[in-house]
Amino acid sequence: MTTIKLSDLQDGKPMQADVDGQPVCVVKVGGDVFAVSNICTHSYAELSDGEVKDYAIECWLHGAEFDIRTGEVLSMPATEPLETFKVTHDGETVTIQSGLGE
Repeated sequence: MTTIKLSDLQDGKPMQADVDGQPVCVVKVGGDVFAVSNICTHSYAELSDGEVKDYAIECWLHGAEFDIRTGEVLSMPATEPLETFKVTHDGETVTIQSGLGE
């Protein structure tokens, strides 16, 4: 589990965090915060270096896209979904936990 300040997140700008030794990509979209594995399932590239549009994050290396809410693959060349993480926030602090996100 890790905590970060909500104020450290910029809307639509991915940020890397470490959750129990695992690199995680954290994204704030509007009032919601999502966390997925930071490593693209197609190629070893950090998604926190990619771009976010609505609820999709694009891997900067080959253009694969994923839904940050579910980890689902939205476009090739990726075929495997991303792991998601449980995120809660109280208005000031964001808590990210290992395990299936909600």
